[in-house]
Amino acid sequence: MNSRTEVHAKPAAIAQRSDWLGVLSRSVPGELKALAADLVSDVAFERLRAPSVGLVMVRGRAGGTGNVFNLGEMTVTRASVQLTDGTVGHGYVQGRDKQQAELTAIVDALLQQPKRHDEIKSKIIEPLRQNAEARRIENSRKAASTKVDFFTMVRGENVA
Repeated sequence: MNSRTEVHAKPAAIAQRSDWLGVLSRSVPGELKALAADLVSDVAFERLRAPSVGLVMVRGRAGGTGNVFNLGEMTVTRASVQLTDGTVGHGYVQGRDKQQAELTAIVDALLQQPKRHDEIKSKIIEPLRQNAEARRIENSRKAASTKVDFFTMVRGENVA
């Protein structure tokens, strides 16, 4: 592979990894544990960074495009692991679930291995993505059921 091809391949690989890390980080702890239990039970790894809880500052923009402001702090748990072949995985999750952060890091490392990538993606990432989409649709449905449509009634003396 020449250097020109490598430059173009990296952004795609980064986007792909960003996608699966996003799915993992937003997963419900019980779902991730159930889906990954059999696939990661025999994986040997070393903890590079033991799961630890901390805070991050959440920032927002007025109207989505305006000035940046600090919205508040959010609890986050992170972990980093290294598999026996040297592959490093990282996991960041909202909240204080140390087991989920470490499991996310292990799955991230496994997804970087070409031999296991397709298996892990089909058995963990895609089901998590489908479950998240189902939750999003259900939440949207619930929110839509509470929608109130306001309309203006025209009084008789205002009609021309």
